[in-house]
Order: sequence, then C-alpha cells, then structure tokens
Amino acid sequence: MTRLGLFIGVLVFCSSLLIPFILRGYPSLPNEHVALFIFGDSYFDAGNNNHINTTTHFQANFRPYGETFFDYPTGRFSDGRIIPDFIAEYAKLPSISTFLPTRNPRDTYNGVNFASAGAGALVETHQGLVIDLETQLSYFNIVEKQLKDRLGDAGAKKLLSQAIYMFSIGSNDYFSLFPSSSSVLQSDTSKKEYVAMVIGNLTTAIKEVYEKGGRKFGFLSLGPLGCLPSVKVLVPAGSTSSCLADAIDLVKLHNEALSKFLQELESQLKEFRYANHDFYNSIIERIENPSEYGFKEAMACCCGGGLYRGILSCGGKRAIKDYEVCDKPSEYLFFDADHFTETANKQIAELMWAGTSIVTGPYNLKTLFEN
Repeated sequence: MTRLGLFIGVLVFCSSLLIPFILRGYPSLPNEHVALFIFGDSYFDAGNNNHINTTTHFQANFRPYGETFFDYPTGRFSDGRIIPDFIAEYAKLPSISTFLPTRNPRDTYNGVNFASAGAGALVETHQGLVIDLETQLSYFNIVEKQLKDRLGDAGAKKLLSQAIYMFSIGSNDYFSLFPSSSSVLQSDTSKKEYVAMVIGNLTTAIKEVYEKGGRKFGFLSLGPLGCLPSVKVLVPAGSTSSCLADAIDLVKLHNEALSKFLQELESQLKEFRYANHDFYNSIIERIENPSEYGFKEAMACCCGGGLYRGILSCGGKRAIKDYEVCDKPSEYLFFDADHFTETANKQIAELMWAGTSIVTGPYNLKTLFEN
C-alpha cells in the first residue's frame, strides 16, 4: 500500500469514529450529574478576589492563610478549606473553579464559584472593591451562555435545572455599618427597612436564577456577627454580654426575614426547594460549649492582633502589620478576626450536607443532590 493509500485509509477510519459525535451535535453528561454554583462573600470565596483590583483587607492570598491543607495561600479566608470545598467533596465533585480568572468552559460542567470576600447583597456595600451579588449574577449569565454553546439549549437547561445553587450573603451589608450603626439605624423601623432592602436584593437574585432553570438552593443564614472577635472589641465597658447587641439584633431580624421569605418562595414557585442552615445557633453552640466540638478556644482567634486577636492583621499585609498566629488552628473556632478554621468549616458543612431539619431545613443538601 502506498503512503497516500495508507493516509486515506486512516482518514476514513478516523472519520467513521467521529461521525457519530458530529451527528450528535453536543457532548452529553450523565443523567445524574449535579453541578454546584456558589454565590456570596468571604465564607464562600475560593480566590475570586485574587484577580480584582481591591485592597488586601478583602484578600487572603498570603500566608498563613491556606497552610493547613493547601500548604499555600489560595485566597480562602481560612487556614485550609472552606464550606463549599467540603460540600463538593461530599457530592463527589472536584473542587469548584472560581469564575476568575477565565477558565476553560468545560470546567463549568461541575459548577462555578462566583463568591467575593466583602461582597453584599447591596451594590453599595464596599462598592468598587468587591464583586457584588448583582455582578456575580452577570457572571452567571456568561456561564449560562457558555453552557448553551457547548451543550445546546436543552443540555444547558437540564444541567441548570439539576444544579444546586448555594448562597452566603448579607453579613457584609450589616458588618459595614459598624462601629457607627447606632447613628445609621436608630430605630426598630429603620433596622427593619434596611433588612428588607438586603432581603429584597437576595430575592431578585434567587428569582433570576430560578428563571434560568434553578430549582434547588442552599443558604447559609447569618452567623452571630456581634460575637466575631473583630466586633467584640466594640462592646461597651460594663456590658453584660461579650457580644455586640446591635449586631446580634440585625442578624436575628435578617434570619427571621430570610426564613419567612424562603417559605413564601416555596409556596409561590413551582418545584422550588431549599436547604437553609441555622448558622447563628450552630456558632453560638460552639462558642458556649467549645470542648464538646473539639475546640480549646472559641473567644479569641488563631491569627490576628490585639484583644481576642480581633484586629484583622493576620499575615501582616494589611493596614496593621503586627500579628500573632497559633500553633494548632484546629483547636480554635475562629482562624482570623472574622472567619473560621478549616475544622469549624467542616463541621458546618457536615450540618448543611446531612443535618436534621432542626439545623438545616426543610431539606438538607444531601437530599437535594440526590433528588
């Protein structure tokens, strides 16, 4: 056989293998495939803020962040993994890629992480320094188009309808008010109106995802912001509590409004299902009974400076350079002044994944992934 004949034979053989895929038009995914899309703030940010023009206050891409698990700083505000990392593991998914920097569209099959440290539901929260929720949704629109281009309209619709959408948002909308919240929100009415704005923006985001096919959602409600090491330093002398009451009040108002709002959506939107984790009581329980959860320290954080190590100086790259860091982060509830250790993140992720309806309801994430 001549070289030309051999070449033609190989070409015909290869073409016979490719034709079925060409005729199929688009790649297909397993019927049971469930992607994970992540929106939110520093509790969920896996490194998006590494790639935006912001201050180091909203970045964690320096040591000792990441040292426990990754052995290098990834941009996660923890000594290791954060909640979405564990959820992906439990769902048998690879680590979910951040939206930034631009990834291969094929990565989007398993989902995308859009979360940004410092982000709020309100555009005005740390405006210009973070990726607010509205912008995160615009990035989701880009991913939707990429999925349609690769999977076709029907394939993309199927993936989006089976996916889980996780949200951790709102903390910064309230956190940004302190220490001057008493002058900003002086009455119960003004507090409720502010909470209504935050919940309203979250409502808009959820409905937008729903309109694109999203049906299954997971929420991390707000934790006890007034008990974070960075906020406890603001507690007035002589107070009967070590936590800042004004911050606790706002969190409780928000969580009550969120719970009511989700119940309303469940009754209004066909096939809408959700898992809402009681983050507030999960953290309070660990602050009050640390040894029951394997912690030796639940008041001060592992890395920071000042009282409770509550100054966000961990790593020495921010405005204040002086800091201390503990030897064993796993013994601490808090890693830095505002965020949790990998050990704490894993415990919360386990509750979101398989917790009873008392802590995560009406469904848990495991149920949503499997059904």
